[in-house]
Amino acid sequence: MAIKAVIIGASGYTGAELVRLLYGHKEVEITSLVADSNAGKPISEIYPHFAKLDLPDMVKLADADLTNADVAFCCLPHATSQEIIASLPESLRIIDLSADFRIKDADVYEKWYGTKHTQDALREMAVYGLSEINREQIKSARLVACPGCYPTSVLLPMLPLLESGKIPPDGRIIADSKSGITGAGRTAKTANLFAEVDENVKPYGIGGHRHVAEIEQEMSSATSSEIVITFTPQVVPMNRGILSCIYVDLNDGVDSAGLKEVLVEQYKDEHFIDIPAGDHVPTTREVMNTNNAQVNVFADRVEGKAIIISAIDNLVKGASGQAVQNMNIMFDLDETEGLSAIATFP
Repeated sequence: MAIKAVIIGASGYTGAELVRLLYGHKEVEITSLVADSNAGKPISEIYPHFAKLDLPDMVKLADADLTNADVAFCCLPHATSQEIIASLPESLRIIDLSADFRIKDADVYEKWYGTKHTQDALREMAVYGLSEINREQIKSARLVACPGCYPTSVLLPMLPLLESGKIPPDGRIIADSKSGITGAGRTAKTANLFAEVDENVKPYGIGGHRHVAEIEQEMSSATSSEIVITFTPQVVPMNRGILSCIYVDLNDGVDSAGLKEVLVEQYKDEHFIDIPAGDHVPTTREVMNTNNAQVNVFADRVEGKAIIISAIDNLVKGASGQAVQNMNIMFDLDETEGLSAIATFP
């Protein structure tokens, strides 16, 4: 029996990426595409590359048949998602791509997102869906909160390194991350116009991007220490991809080779995480359109410091691909199912 999947918020970039990935998944049938503002339209009217696919028309949530569905993917803005999820049948397993259930502390959520969290029971049961790190908790979860794209690129290398004790929890951690414009979503905004983005690099959220809360929460949990980071995201003129350059202090007697050994050991059996041999520098092109993450470690010219480079596709490993990977874990499927794409080059 195929897993019956509902995509709520199907007309956005992450929703469309889920359609692309799930349509090629041997164990899944897409039974409903929910997009209230585009209800009654075929999704190919918005995304013509879906024109030849046998897909249901988009409907309002109130008109979606959820009675026989197994899993719902929620691709909605923060604050909206929590109310929608609270209204869904308890029989549904849910994978949420918004920020609403990533933050465990309601006060922290309100501080960073400017609105109260109203669904305490759901928030407390939610499992943070960093697939390779929280696999065991994800297996039995009813609600999985998929990580943000920037946090995924930072946490995949940093959590094992912090847990290893090779990086001091009170040391300086700087994450400088560059993202393609799709990370801003599909809503029309002046700042996202071609003429604004092309031939331009623009930092934003300086000193206070919302993903700081998520990154610090997971790092602090991994070390039982209060971790503080400096994080600056930047938009660069490309469609998709994230490259994070992470600068860390090292404990005495530790060098960059020691950090790399930790990552090689941590991820040696993971299909989607690549730690290249030698000094190969990860790039976004090498992971484009895939659920892969590529990470490498380099010595800084300053003794006692190292530089970690991490590359992912923000729409796949940073969003919809990781959501599908989490679904595979939840339903005891091969984690690579539906996610076998190889990066396109050039």
